[in-house]
Formats: sequence, C-alpha cells, structure tokens
Amino acid sequence: MPITVKICGLTSVEAADEAARAGAEYGGLVFHPASPRNLSPDAAWSIASALRGRLRMVALVADADDDTLAGIIDAVRPDFLQLHGNESVARTQEIRVRFGAVIKALPIADAGDFEAAKPYEAVADMLLFDAKAPKGAARAGGHGAAFDWTLLKGRSFGRPWFLAGGLNPENVARAIELSGAAMVDVSSGVESAPGVKSAERIAQFIAAARQPVRA
Repeated sequence: MPITVKICGLTSVEAADEAARAGAEYGGLVFHPASPRNLSPDAAWSIASALRGRLRMVALVADADDDTLAGIIDAVRPDFLQLHGNESVARTQEIRVRFGAVIKALPIADAGDFEAAKPYEAVADMLLFDAKAPKGAARAGGHGAAFDWTLLKGRSFGRPWFLAGGLNPENVARAIELSGAAMVDVSSGVESAPGVKSAERIAQFIAAARQPVRA
C-alpha cells in the first residue's frame, strides 16, 4: 500500500496547489501564533478553499479553547483537528465529541513516552508521533528535530499513526524503513525558508516516501 503523506504548515494557495498536484493526501493549516506558519483568518479561508475536495484538511492547534476551535471550524471546515499541545485525554475526547475528528500529537524522546499514547487510542481518530520540542521552545512542533525512529519498529497501536519530526526528502525513505510508518508528516523539511514551502522539495519528498529503501 502506498505511503500516505501529509504536508503541514501550508501558508499559501500556491503551496496548497503544489501539495495536491504532487500527490499528498493531507494538507495541514497551522493556527498557533508562535509558529512562522501561523495563518490569518483570510489566508486560512483562501487556502482551505483551494484544498477542499483535493486533500483532507487538517487544522493544527495547541491547547485551544472552544471559542477558538469554533472559529477555525467555521472558517475552514477541516476534516481533522490536530491537537499539538498538552491536551489531556479528557479534553481530547471533549473536542472530538463537540467538533469532530481529531489527530492527537504526542512528543517522543525515548521508549517510555509511548505509554502516554495508550489512553489516547480510545479518544482520538489518529495519532501523530513527533520529536519532543527543544528545551524552552515556544511551540511543540515544526522544529525540524527527529527522534530515534527505530523506537517505533514493531509497535502496534489501536489507531492509525503518522511519523513526524525532522523528516525531509533525503531521509524519509530511511525513516519509513526504520519505523515501519505507513503515514508521514512533513513541514519544515520541504521549505526553502521558515513558512515558505518549496514545490521541488514537496515533490521530492512524496517521491522518496513512496519508494522507500529496503535493508
């Protein structure tokens, strides 16, 4: 089965078009003021309009309150909310019941961190494993950092899951091989500058992900 690709942090209609043309299945829009990929309401609406019907749309938030979530839902009507903050299991379930399907991002540094994933399997539609943010970072993801992908090899989860963190066209095939991932998420690894997606690197990433190396 082909590897599923999510291009996150889209900041322009052009980038959304590039992701769709290159064959990504998911497109991510970031709603986090600390991120260089944070979107204004007008930009989010324009990108969502370009994505709708072409990619499954994901709105990334971190510890957002209900009013914020309702505004995002009204503006872009995403297929998923990606919870990238410290949302508890109870809060994740609450968001899913009130607003719809969710992807819960979980930070990983060592094998013990996967224990935190277990209770989320009952309340999230999908999981996303990302590298823990550097100490003192203002946001959880989008730093271009990776964790030890071999920690995932042979593990099974009750929900589909994305591998994220430090992926780029040069390493994604190896990351898939080492982790066993069927779904991958990339943001900074396909950029020419923070928040600026590269059409060439998006195409290279998707091609590499779908032709993984074999040991």
